[in-house]
Amino acid sequence: MANKVEVKELLDAGVHFGHLTRRWNPNMAPYIYMERNGIHIINLYKSAAKMQEAGEALSKIAASGRKILFVATKKQAKEIVAEQAEKANMPYITERWPGGMLTNFVTIRKAVKKMASIDRMKKDGTFNTLSKKERLQVDRLRAKLDKNLGSIADMSRLPGALFVVDITREHIAVKEAQKLNIPIFAMVDTNSDPRDVDYVIPANDDASKSISKVVSYVADSIVEGLSERKASGKEGKEEDASEDKPAKKAPKARKPRLEAEAVSKDPQDQKDMKEAQEDVKLKSKKETLADAKSNDEEE
Repeated sequence: MANKVEVKELLDAGVHFGHLTRRWNPNMAPYIYMERNGIHIINLYKSAAKMQEAGEALSKIAASGRKILFVATKKQAKEIVAEQAEKANMPYITERWPGGMLTNFVTIRKAVKKMASIDRMKKDGTFNTLSKKERLQVDRLRAKLDKNLGSIADMSRLPGALFVVDITREHIAVKEAQKLNIPIFAMVDTNSDPRDVDYVIPANDDASKSISKVVSYVADSIVEGLSERKASGKEGKEEDASEDKPAKKAPKARKPRLEAEAVSKDPQDQKDMKEAQEDVKLKSKKETLADAKSNDEEE
């Protein structure tokens, strides 16, 4: 059961401030209390009720073992969302939303696995055999991938739900989730269309205090769900079971190597891992010099 939301705390955080009346979306009318100085005021009693409803649903999803993906790329929400998502041990996107993140998840996983492949190169000493220029290129690639996708490195399958701050800004993420029937939880301001969201939390999505109040409540609900799962002794069972089924089809001789390479044991993931390794495989210093020499001779 999610904790009770105090309306006074929402008021102090400025959750009730909407957008200018001329920028409103008529579908938000049921959540608007009044107009003051050309600005719409959100009904905080409805916000509190919707927060509790969303908190209970997210707690159940977390208790079932599924991941909840947090999405917030606006400046004032980035740090807050990243901090709270890490507290709840959930994946998050705070940089640019990569197109096809959900609808083309296999390709995104390839990019994530490139990071793992580069890390293995550094551990087994392969990285040190590269030339200085090649090492620099690999480091730049690793840094770029880590910036954009590092927070979803442990997400081996599609999330069980999406939590979005500002659905107008994150409309691509919302559309992808809708296409895959993934439940959408979101902070919805007076300029957005609540019909795109399964669990609406009418709130000010521009002020950092308001974002912090709502996101911290959501994160606490998820942590509560995870605690219930741990207490019931189901932790890890559902995810392991879902990923172990395809592993039976994989050749026995290759199984130990594949387990070391990828979190998932799915045959498709194993195939993608192999392709990702080939993508980041660079020539050694000897091979590079030999190629250069042969090119000079041809010229």
